[in-house]
Amino acid sequence: MIEAILLTIITASTPLLLAAIGELVVERSGVLNLGVEGMMVMGAVGGFLGMLWTGNPFIGAIVGILFGMALSALFGFLVLSLATNQYATGLALTILGLGLSGLLGEAYVGRSAIRMPTLDIPILTDLPIIGRLVFGQDLIFYVSIALVIGVAWFLFATKQGLTLRAIGDNHASAHALGIKVIRYRYLAVLFGGGCAGLAGAYLSLVYTPQWAENMTAGRGWIALALVVFASWRPARVLAGAYLFGAVSIGQLHAQALGIAIPSQLLTALPYLATIVVLVIISQNRRLTMINTPASLGKSFVPDR
Repeated sequence: MIEAILLTIITASTPLLLAAIGELVVERSGVLNLGVEGMMVMGAVGGFLGMLWTGNPFIGAIVGILFGMALSALFGFLVLSLATNQYATGLALTILGLGLSGLLGEAYVGRSAIRMPTLDIPILTDLPIIGRLVFGQDLIFYVSIALVIGVAWFLFATKQGLTLRAIGDNHASAHALGIKVIRYRYLAVLFGGGCAGLAGAYLSLVYTPQWAENMTAGRGWIALALVVFASWRPARVLAGAYLFGAVSIGQLHAQALGIAIPSQLLTALPYLATIVVLVIISQNRRLTMINTPASLGKSFVPDR
């Protein structure tokens, strides 16, 4: 039973981790993309359609990534090239993603998908508890862990990562030094869109292998809160994602055990946890401001 609970926690946490680690890179560049929910749901429908077209869930995951990147490219064009308000643009992106995904997937609601296979290493996978948890997961799970390690290394151990963080801290100074601010931010936005698309594809190919309208169910907003919760640190995003995943799964097991708490309250627990975390963070504003990119939320208009 413990193994089953831990496996479901991993499954619930992986899409949150993927979406949050992508958004962390975007915000480190000084851009705030509130369209994570829309990119995730487009990745979900893209992954499902790609699987149906090819019969291959791995290709479906790639299609999901491309769908997420396409929507993020639209966001980047509007915000970085046309200098539109990024808060309004991000919200519009979410609305667009929810509507467009519903239109594309209308004829496929309820249809089952080919579930992405899990790794099966002889002897190792058969180890008690740790075997299936570590050596018996699907490919996207391992990609999510690799992304956390890769993003941490990129941000804090490479020149390009330092440049990206400098852009997020003060884009005007970075531009004055000749750094291609727009280029870096475009790449960061596309990376964030690809991660959100993969997170959505995970939902329709692994978490619940089928398509259902609005199947992200607010996970994109939780991913945004996770980035703040983590103070823009990859390792903390990993811990936060699994914490939120545990809360989500905990309420399901509480309902199954017949705990005398209204099911609506239990369902709301992940979102209540999000609010509590944000309140705690607001009480520690000094630490948060130290780690916050100074230009976050400001549109960049280069000198012509």
